[in-house]
Amino acid sequence: MNNAMTARDVCERLALEPNQTCGFVRSTYSSPLKVPQGTLPSPFDEARPVGSALYFLVTPTAPVRLHRIRNDQLYHYYLGDPIELLLLRPDGTTDHVVIGPALAEGQHVQFPIPGGTFHMARLLGDGSWFLGGSTEWPGVLPSDVEIGDGEELARRYPEAAELIRSAACPLA
Repeated sequence: MNNAMTARDVCERLALEPNQTCGFVRSTYSSPLKVPQGTLPSPFDEARPVGSALYFLVTPTAPVRLHRIRNDQLYHYYLGDPIELLLLRPDGTTDHVVIGPALAEGQHVQFPIPGGTFHMARLLGDGSWFLGGSTEWPGVLPSDVEIGDGEELARRYPEAAELIRSAACPLA
């Protein structure tokens, strides 16, 4: 997709900052409504917002790194080129989907990622940038995020090992 704006333009306009997991990010919403401590089942032991949301931008050198969060989340496509999303589900299965605007080609403009699912994403083909969003419930706290060990996950998910290693190695 030919984009009139550059990734730098998008980062500047939306005040996105480099992030350890998702390229460039800015939190856009954290619900003022709180779920009290002890109300939710494990692993949600702390009080937290009912929901949260953020923008994220992926570039060729700033992919979504291999990670998981405890919370359910929903990826949203906003602008730019599509991304490939790899999910490593807790039950040992994998899923590979494309998030982007081409619905007729099977791309998704929204895609749910169940809590506890390791995932990563990178631009599809020779794309230049992807702008998306993620909404999460309950709301995310920093302690909910875990960076994945590429080698360990490649052993646990041998059918996705090549893709895991190809994306994980440069990010180590």
